[in-house]
Amino acid sequence: MNNQLQDYDPNGVGEINGNLLGLPFDYDSANLIVFAVPWEVTVSYGAGTANAPQRILDASIQLDLFDFDNPDGWKQGIFLEPISQDILEKNNYYRNLAAQIIERLAQGKPLTDTPDLTPVLTEINQAGQQVNQWLFTQCQQAINQGKRVAVIGGDHSAPLGYFQALAAHYPNFGILHIDAHADLRNAYEGFEFSHASIIFNALKLPQITKFVQVGLRDISHDEIQTIDQSHGRLVAYYDPAIKQKLYSGTTWVELSREIVSHLPEYVHISFDVDGLDPKLCPNTGTPVPGGLELEQTFCLFRELVNSGRKIIGFDVCEVGDDEWDGNVGARIVYKLANLMDLSQK
Repeated sequence: MNNQLQDYDPNGVGEINGNLLGLPFDYDSANLIVFAVPWEVTVSYGAGTANAPQRILDASIQLDLFDFDNPDGWKQGIFLEPISQDILEKNNYYRNLAAQIIERLAQGKPLTDTPDLTPVLTEINQAGQQVNQWLFTQCQQAINQGKRVAVIGGDHSAPLGYFQALAAHYPNFGILHIDAHADLRNAYEGFEFSHASIIFNALKLPQITKFVQVGLRDISHDEIQTIDQSHGRLVAYYDPAIKQKLYSGTTWVELSREIVSHLPEYVHISFDVDGLDPKLCPNTGTPVPGGLELEQTFCLFRELVNSGRKIIGFDVCEVGDDEWDGNVGARIVYKLANLMDLSQK
């Protein structure tokens, strides 16, 4: 691998070698291990995010490596574990089963009607648990070897096993959550590991002491109540309120510093791309008008790094199954990898 690195030209054409950006690293030589979770079993609107890891990988080859925040960031060593075809096949199988449940509920009928779908729901929940356990084991193994870890979804249920692995390693950390949705629903549509329940499930980990949610604009009454009654553990920056402040003359840098001030020293960034303006990832699972610009989120992350806080991990979820979405997704993954490296120097 060292020889490969000596022969490697960062200005050359990206090599299609199965790794992000065509970088010449493997598991042993990389400092950052990226795990793909091609899973979107419970998606209730637009499908395709299970193919996001492949879309991001394909698009990443044509990115240039110079990064304005961390010009030599690529030298940290970034390696994408091969995308599990087994998980992708199971996703397709359980996705079809989940569609039956979603359709039954949409008709306003109970799952116990004939044919009884409750055993199907149990089976889907067990499959979700198995994926979480697989990811937990993979992440914990890498963290125990001193590696940094990142996750590419799938839908936003994907990183739960990763959160659990971080919680086993860090007694106190926060999550900076970019999203149009609060994801605070309890077993949405009966699915314990729903894409709409990731933060609800993460709240069960006492090591995550603070959640700062940015860009929320499609939310239920119950979720607002959960936020309001969380005694400050959940801090929400709603998209309409963000816009109102910006229109009134507050600068985004000022607001970013305020957002960051709520977070503890160690921070995980959970990036659901539907937090962005949908022109950036139009094929995301549940697009919502409004949202953030890409550079706005990068500015926010820079302020996080400038504050002296450390990015201990990140996940990028809900990227759509399209070339443009993959292009934007790849840039988010690379930027977060470089900012994470920068924050730990």
